[in-house]
Amino acid sequence: MILALHKTASKLDTKNPILVTGTAGFIGFHLAQRLLREGYQVVGIDMVNDYYDVNLKEARLKVLEAYEGYTFYRFNLMDKEQLFEVFDKHQFDYAVNLAAQAGVRHSLTHPQDYVDYNITGFLNILEACRHKGIKHLVYASSSSVYGANTNFPFSESRGVDHPVSLYAASKKANEMMAHSYAQNYGVCSTGLRFFSVYGPWGRPDMALFIFAKRMLAGETIDVYNNGEMLRDFTYIDDIVEGVYRLLQQPAEPDANWDSNNPNPSRSTWPFRIYNIGNSSPVKLMDFVHAIEKELGIKADINFMPLQTGDVPQSISDVSALEEAVGYKPSTSVETGIKNFISWFRDYYKL
Repeated sequence: MILALHKTASKLDTKNPILVTGTAGFIGFHLAQRLLREGYQVVGIDMVNDYYDVNLKEARLKVLEAYEGYTFYRFNLMDKEQLFEVFDKHQFDYAVNLAAQAGVRHSLTHPQDYVDYNITGFLNILEACRHKGIKHLVYASSSSVYGANTNFPFSESRGVDHPVSLYAASKKANEMMAHSYAQNYGVCSTGLRFFSVYGPWGRPDMALFIFAKRMLAGETIDVYNNGEMLRDFTYIDDIVEGVYRLLQQPAEPDANWDSNNPNPSRSTWPFRIYNIGNSSPVKLMDFVHAIEKELGIKADINFMPLQTGDVPQSISDVSALEEAVGYKPSTSVETGIKNFISWFRDYYKL
């Protein structure tokens, strides 16, 4: 993998551990591993719920626990008292909140999970950052916030007022909560709208994992919207590089912010929102064909209509993040799928 970057990453100004919530999860695991490899101490928090295969989550944690600088706490972010105890013990300067209830379709059947974990849990993170003097909070938003928007590519400078799932609504709420804490308490925060992240150790509920598993088992794969989908598939290493660089650049007030023409991704307070994606959309059927080529298997496809809560296209404009930290990923879908399949075969001993 090669990243075309205009700026070089420097070291974070801290001697204290970095907090990463959601380290049993896909992105949190990879980010924690990157920070540990860079020589930082990392404190991870995760409740390790059963939304998907707990064994996979435990396997990720086992990898991280091999690093001397990793400390792990297993609890729910709704436990405010324990969260504050962890903040008091480790005196964090930097925090990355990646813990959340994921999944668009799960939100249609389990809405309370999204209020509990994504709203109340995030509120507790903000409260801890407020009272414990965090220098910079980076947190996961989602490309899902763009919802019914069809002005492509999606830009952070446009409004996101029409989410089509409660998951998306909870992520938009996180952005608004972060802004209120920036304005009222000076909590410096940056939200990242992730676009279709994939790669080794990925989530079993995501397309690449589902397709590969079913194709290897000789089963039919369901392809929605009759295959007429565009996705900004973004390889995990590219994502982590962007998060790592951005963590080093705390959000600053925008002196040129215009209240008569407000840019929702900026503020007169220390608050920023960025897209983080590949900015090179891929047709879903091309994605399927790349999996077929890597596996050497022809997929048996069942074409289906668009699912409730889903959108037919998702395309990112990452120019703001490129300008800020030199972010410009270049991992091809073919390379990313090859790396995933290699991990998949090894992990499941296929």
